[in-house]
Amino acid sequence: MAGGAFVSEGGSGGRDYEGGVTVFVVITCMVAAMGGLLFGYDLGISGGVTSMDEFLSKFFPQLERQRENAKHDTAYCKFDDQKLQLFTSSLYLAALVASFVASVVTRKYGRKVSMFTGGLAFLTGALINAFAINVTMLIIGRLLLGVGVGFANQSTPVYLSEMAPAKIRGALNICFQVAITSGILVANLINYGTSNMAKNGWRVSLGLAAVPALLMVIGSFFLPDTPNSMLERGRYEEAKQMLKKVRGTENVDHEFEDIRDACEAAKKVEHPWKNIMQSKYRPALVFCSAIPFFQQITGINVIMFYAPVLFKTLGFGDDAALMSAVITGVVNVLATFVSLYSADRFGRRFLFLEGGIQMFICQILVGSFIGLKFGTTGTGTLTPATADWILVFICVYVAGFAWSWGPLGWLVPSEICPLEIRPAGQAINVSVNMFFTFLIGQFFLTMLCHMKFGLFYFFGGMVAIMTIFIYFLFPETRGVPIEEMGRVWKQHWFWKNYIPDDAVIAGHDEN
Repeated sequence: MAGGAFVSEGGSGGRDYEGGVTVFVVITCMVAAMGGLLFGYDLGISGGVTSMDEFLSKFFPQLERQRENAKHDTAYCKFDDQKLQLFTSSLYLAALVASFVASVVTRKYGRKVSMFTGGLAFLTGALINAFAINVTMLIIGRLLLGVGVGFANQSTPVYLSEMAPAKIRGALNICFQVAITSGILVANLINYGTSNMAKNGWRVSLGLAAVPALLMVIGSFFLPDTPNSMLERGRYEEAKQMLKKVRGTENVDHEFEDIRDACEAAKKVEHPWKNIMQSKYRPALVFCSAIPFFQQITGINVIMFYAPVLFKTLGFGDDAALMSAVITGVVNVLATFVSLYSADRFGRRFLFLEGGIQMFICQILVGSFIGLKFGTTGTGTLTPATADWILVFICVYVAGFAWSWGPLGWLVPSEICPLEIRPAGQAINVSVNMFFTFLIGQFFLTMLCHMKFGLFYFFGGMVAIMTIFIYFLFPETRGVPIEEMGRVWKQHWFWKNYIPDDAVIAGHDEN
C-alpha cells in the first residue's frame, strides 16, 4: 500500500512532529484492531442463527407456531418475538455496563490489559453458547460476549489513536472498522455454510466466535503499551523509548513533551466523570454522545443483525436470504477499505456528509419499494426484479455507512478527547453505542411489525437530522495531534464559546 495514500495535506492547524510511519507501528495497530473481529463476528452471526429453523424450533418453539398462525400472515410480523430479540440484544446491554468498568481498568492498568480481559470474556461466552441446552445458557453466554465487546470497544480505538502518527491516525484507526466488517463477512459466510448442515449448524456458528476471541487474547500478550498509557502510570523513560520506537526516530522531544504536559494535566484530574461535564470539555462530551447515537439510529444494525431475517420477511428463500446477507457483507468490507484511503485524504467532515446523503436517499428508496409491494397490510410478493433493486439499494446504503459513519463513529470520539478525560469519553462513546444497539436489537422486529415500511422513512429522517448536525457543528479534525485538539474547538464558530484560552496547549519552543 503506497504511503502517499495516508498523507494528510493541509491538515487543520496541528503541529507536525518528527518521525515517519514505521513497520512496527503499522503491525502493532493491525494486531490491536483485531479486537474489532469480536464485535463484527457477533454482529454477523446472530442474524443468520436466528433465521435457522433448527435453532428456532429448539429454543423458540412459540415463534414457529406464531409464523403458522393465520393472524400473523402479514409479512411484517413474521419474526416479532421479544425472547428472540433478547437473544440478540442482551449482549449489548452487558457491553454497556462493561464499558464503564473497562474505562477504569484502561486508565489504571493500561489499554492492553483491557483488550486481554475482553478477549477472555468473549472466549468464555462463545464456548457457553456453543454448548447451550436452554435459553438461559444462551443468554448467559451472550452476556459474557457483551462484557468482551464492552472491554474491546472501549480500549482498542483509544490504543490505535495513541499509537498512530497524526497524519495516518485515521487510516490506522479505521483498521478497527475493517476488522469489524471482516468479522461480519466471515460470520455471514459461516452461516451460509452451516445452514446446510443436517444438525447443529447453529452450534458451529456460535462456537466459532471463540476464534477471534483467541486471537485477541494471544495478541494482547505481544502488544506493547502506548506511550500515553505509560506516562499516565509514571513510566517516563519507558514511554519515551516506546515513542522513539513507534515513530522511528530519536528526536521525539517535542511530541513527548506535549504528551507529558497532557498527562500531567490529567493527573490533576481526580474525577474524570465529573470533569467531563466542565464547559471546556463540552465539545468532547457532545460528540462522544451524539456520534454513537446517530451511528446506531441510521438503522445499520437492522441490516447487520437481521439481514437474513429481513430478507426472509420480504420473501427471499432461505438460501437467498443468507446469500443476500453475504453480498451486503462483501460490500461492507470493500467500502470500509475506501475509508482507509479517504479519511486522511478528504477529511472526516466530507465523509460524514457524503455518507449521510447517500444513506438518506437509499432508505427512502427501500421504504418506497417495500411500501409499493406490501402496503400497510403486509400482504404481497416481490418480483425478482424488485427484489434485486431492493438488494442493490441496501448495498449502496451499506457502502455509504461503511466509508463514513461506520469507521468515523469509532475514530472521531477516540481522537477528540484530552488524555485527562479520554477513558471517560470513550466509555460514554461505547455505552451510548451499546445502549442504542440494544434498543435496535430488542425492538426492531416489533417496530417493523407496527411501523411497516414507514420504519425505513423513520431511519431516513434520522439520517437527515444527523447530517445537518455534522454540517453546522463538526469541525475538521484531520491531521491534528490529539493533544492539540483544543485548538480546533477554539477556532470553531460555536464551540469557541466553551473553550478557555488555558485549555489550548501552546506547544514547546521549536528552537
